[in-house]
Amino acid sequence: MVAVPGSHTGWTFITNHARVLAAIADNPNIRIRDIAAHCRLTERAVQRIISDLEQDGYLSHTREGRTNTYRVEPDKVLRHPAEAGLTVAALLSLLVRDETDRIGGPGSRSDPLAATGGTGQ
Repeated sequence: MVAVPGSHTGWTFITNHARVLAAIADNPNIRIRDIAAHCRLTERAVQRIISDLEQDGYLSHTREGRTNTYRVEPDKVLRHPAEAGLTVAALLSLLVRDETDRIGGPGSRSDPLAATGGTGQ
């Protein structure tokens, strides 16, 4: 199960869509229940966000039994004109932590393409 962050009030810099996408990039087999807990959203809200991301081509999934495996499209360009030319991989490089960060290692960031199955080329 994913560790649940503390509660928060007020505005934030990151959208719920970005948080869900980052949680999936960090663990492509994560359950909706765990995404909801981590992002402090309802399971229904997470389902709607995943649907939005899939509909616009940022995310896809395959189902094996009761498990979904998600695939993030790292080369997809962000939607807002202010981020013209920036890719999902660029966004995720800021949001996704690698294993050494989780276990208290040196302050390195993950390669978002490793979590998405991309090649970076």
